[in-house]
Amino acid sequence: MLRIHFSDVDLARTKVAAAPDPLWEAAASLHRLQVRRGRWAYAGWYRTARERMQAQGLERLVRGVLLPLYPRAAYFPDFLTPAQGVGDWDSGAEALLATPPRRVHEEITLLDRTVGAPAWAARLTGLKERREFVRVLRTYYEAVVLPHKEQMLARVESERAARRHGLLDGGVEGMLAGLGPMMRWRPPVLEVSYPKQAADRDLYLKGRGITLVPSYFNWGEPVAYADPGLPPVLWYSLLHEPEARRTGAGEPGRPLTNLLGRARAIALHTASTGATTGEIARAAGVSASAASRHAGALRDAGLVTTVRNGPSVLHTLTPTGAAVLRAALRPAGGDTGRDASTRAVPPPAG
Repeated sequence: MLRIHFSDVDLARTKVAAAPDPLWEAAASLHRLQVRRGRWAYAGWYRTARERMQAQGLERLVRGVLLPLYPRAAYFPDFLTPAQGVGDWDSGAEALLATPPRRVHEEITLLDRTVGAPAWAARLTGLKERREFVRVLRTYYEAVVLPHKEQMLARVESERAARRHGLLDGGVEGMLAGLGPMMRWRPPVLEVSYPKQAADRDLYLKGRGITLVPSYFNWGEPVAYADPGLPPVLWYSLLHEPEARRTGAGEPGRPLTNLLGRARAIALHTASTGATTGEIARAAGVSASAASRHAGALRDAGLVTTVRNGPSVLHTLTPTGAAVLRAALRPAGGDTGRDASTRAVPPPAG
């Protein structure tokens, strides 16, 4: 178990990332290729990923260069997913390239001691070698992960909407209390499930706060840096449904779709956790202007209400809209899907 200790200052400095972390999603997707656990949630992605890697001749580079540095094990190097990369590939890549050679050497040595590292990995202390590594990683990311950008954005924005509700109802502590089954808020400590092979540890934030990063490709236990001196970041899994349920069979139910039409049914369903026009557009696969029209129609019907939230607007259900949605989802049927990587603390030296 990881125990994250908060002070009042840390609570004030806690935030949820606004977008997926590209370097982390690349790392987590490589974990998905190595294990069968949770593969049902990524079945479509796994199939197309293998096809794209084969078509672009990436299989050898993935097996020989990437997988050895991102083992699905108790540890992989912290420098591969810099905190500066949250939400932006270029910033993350620059931070990775700027990692001091001594730190790269220490983390590769730790990887070798923990699970084994390829002999060539020691050369990553050199800037030229790291640039080549980043080039390979980006090629993989653009071929295999980037095509799923819209799905990742939609899921992360939905998660942020849920965290906003927790924040409005109970402050930051309310937000932390709703983070999911693998995290438990016991003031002033957030208890985080960690892999069985990882030792228990305590992380004291010491006024730095923490960035919570919802991850599309992470599966299972949340992940934090092994080095407590790095900026505190916690990547955690989104609760997944099978891809088939998210892309057609999983839309908000035939009765509601028959009543409102597909796009407006999805808009109503998305607004159940609070959603911006952009979030509705991504969920329904329509343009922002079309999403605005659908939200307006639902508002005119008394099913949603709209309030301005800074530069955007937030759509939420009215009591009538909530009742309609509950009634539409109530019938029993086959939709019983359940929610069923990890960088942990390395074992002590010696």
